[in-house]
Amino acid sequence: MSRAAADESVREAPHRLRVENLSAGYNGRDVIRHIDLEAASGDFLCIAGPNGSGKSTLLRALARLIPYGGRVTVDGGDTAALKRRDLAKKIALLGQASQFYFPYTIYDTVALGRYAYGKGLLPALRAGDRRIIEETLERLGLGDLRETPITELSGGQMQRVFLARTLAQDPAIILLDEPTNHLDLKYQIELLRYLGDWAAEKGGIVIAVLHDLNLASAFARRLILLDRGEPAAAGTVGEVLESGALEAAYGMDVPAFMRDSLKRWER
Repeated sequence: MSRAAADESVREAPHRLRVENLSAGYNGRDVIRHIDLEAASGDFLCIAGPNGSGKSTLLRALARLIPYGGRVTVDGGDTAALKRRDLAKKIALLGQASQFYFPYTIYDTVALGRYAYGKGLLPALRAGDRRIIEETLERLGLGDLRETPITELSGGQMQRVFLARTLAQDPAIILLDEPTNHLDLKYQIELLRYLGDWAAEKGGIVIAVLHDLNLASAFARRLILLDRGEPAAAGTVGEVLESGALEAAYGMDVPAFMRDSLKRWER
C-alpha cells in the first residue's frame, strides 16, 4: 500500500474514545475526578464550566501531558501504553498558549505537525506530508502567507497557524482549549465550522473547551458541564443548557440571560 493510500485508510477508519473514571491534578491534588465520557467518529463534543472547574486539566490528561488515574482508550487501545510518537498520531492538542521564539515561516511551523510520521530526529517531508500541509494551509486561508515569519503575525493569525499545525498532525482526535481565543467573530465561526466539517469528512473526533455557550450550542453535538472538577451534566447541548446544573455551576440563570440577549437583537 502506498503512503498516500495508507493515510486515506487511517482517516476513513471509524474512531472511538472511551474515558473511564478519570482523575488528574497537580502536586498530588486532584483537580478533576470521576470523569467518564465516550465519543465516536464525527462527534463534536464541547466541555464547558466556570473558571477553575478543570476543563484544561481534563484536556491535558487526555493528551497524557500530566499523570492521571483511570483509563483512556482510543480505538480499543490504552493510550498509556503508546509511545509518544504513536500517541501523536491518535491525539493532538491545541492549548491556550503556544509560543515560538524563532522566526519560522508559517509553512515550516505547520510542517511540524508531520513530525510524528517521519523517522529520526530530523525527518524529511515526503510527498504525502507536503500534500497534507498544502491542503491545510489553503483550507485555513494561509496559502498566500506561507513564507511569512510567524513573529510578524497578529494573535488571530497565529492561532490559525497553530490550528493548521494541529490539523496537519492528522490525528483521530483533536483537543482544543479555547480555540477561538484572539479571533474575531467571522474567524470564530469559520474555525468551528471547519472543525465540524473535519470531524464529519475525516471521521475524526473534536473535543473543545468553549466558554461561549452560544458557540457551543451552534456547533457542538454534545456538551459536558464541569463544576468543581466533576461532571455536573452531560448530554445534547439542548439538554445541558436547559438543565438546572448551569445555574448551580455559574451562579446565575444562564438560559434567561441568553434569551434576554436574543430579545435585544430582535428589537
